Amino acid sequence: MSTSPTSAGSSVASGPLLEARELKTHFPVRRGILQSVVGQVHAVDGVDLSIMPGETLGLVGESGCGKSTLGRSLLRLVEPTAGSIQFEGQDLMKLRGSALKAKRRDMQLIFQDPVGSLDPRMTVRQIIGEGLQAHGIDRGRQREDRVKEVLERVGLRPEAAGRHPHEFSGGQRQRIGIARALVLRPKLVVADEPVSALDVSIQSQVLNLLVELKREFNLTYLFVAHNLAVVGYISDRIAVMYLGKVVELARAADLYSRPLHPYTVALLSAIPVPIPGQKRQRIVLHGDVPSPINPPSGCRFRTRCPLAQEICAEQEPPLAEHESGHLAACHFAGTPLPASREAIAPTG
Repeated sequence: MSTSPTSAGSSVASGPLLEARELKTHFPVRRGILQSVVGQVHAVDGVDLSIMPGETLGLVGESGCGKSTLGRSLLRLVEPTAGSIQFEGQDLMKLRGSALKAKRRDMQLIFQDPVGSLDPRMTVRQIIGEGLQAHGIDRGRQREDRVKEVLERVGLRPEAAGRHPHEFSGGQRQRIGIARALVLRPKLVVADEPVSALDVSIQSQVLNLLVELKREFNLTYLFVAHNLAVVGYISDRIAVMYLGKVVELARAADLYSRPLHPYTVALLSAIPVPIPGQKRQRIVLHGDVPSPINPPSGCRFRTRCPLAQEICAEQEPPLAEHESGHLAACHFAGTPLPASREAIAPTG
C-alpha cells in the first residue's frame, strides 16, 4: 500500500486541533408502557482520540461499530454521555448557546447520504448560503459571490445555484454537500462516509476533490468509512473501531504493512489485490458482532478472535503503544493468526 497523498502536504503543529478523552455516548433502551430504561446502548464507550492540524485521520470499522456516532459526538451534534473534548485548547463540553454556535463555524460535517441531506424544497443557493445566514456572514451580493465561488471550487458551474437538488446526479449532490461544509471556511471537517453511496467511478473523483480542498484550504479531516482501501488512500493515520472502542491506531503505511490487532488483520485480508490472477488469503471471522447493549467482558473482540485466551475475558486490554506511534488494544498484539495474513495465492 502506497503512502497517503495527503502526507506530504500535512502541517505539523505542537498540539492537537481536537482531542477527546474517555469519550462515551450511550443511548437509553426503553420498554413498556411507561417507557422505563432497561439498558444502555454503548455506541461509543471510552474513546481517546486526537487529530493534529492539517491531518487526515481515517476512522474505520464494521457497520454499527460507532464510527458515525463518534464523529457526531465530537461535534456535539449527538450529546456525549461522559468524557472531554478539547478543540484548540477549549473545552467543548462546557460551551452552551451562542458560544457553542460560534465554535461550530470551525467544525463542519459532510453527510453520508447526498440525497437525504439536501432539502428538496431549497435551491442550491439557499442550501449553501444557509450556514452564512445562520452565522450572520456576508449579505446580498457578497453572499451570492461567496456561494458561487465555492460552487466553482467543487467543480460545479455558478448557474447551479438557482437549481434544486433533484436536478443533479449523486456525485454532483455530494459536491453540493461539500460546498455547504466549506463555505464557512472551517478548520475541521468530519466526512461521514462521503463516498459510500456513490458509484465507484465517481468515488475517486470526490476523493481527489477532498484531497485538493484539504491542501488549498488547510483543512483537517476526520474521514469516516468502512472501506479500508478508500481510507488508506486519503488518510495520514487510521483508527480502527470495534463495538464502541478504538482497537488500533497507527500511521496509514504502518497499519497496512504491519497490523497488530487481529481484527485489523481480518479487515485487511478482505481488500482485493490489484494484480490479475492473485488474491489474498481471506481471514473469515466466525460469529456475530455482540450486542452493544451487553458487550462482552474484557476484550470485546474475544468472542470472534482466533487468539482469545482466558486473560482476554478477565482483563480489558488498554490501547497501548507497541511500536513507535502504533497503538493496539490486544493482549497478543502482533501475534500471527492461524491463517497467514500476508499470503497471496493465484486464483487458478
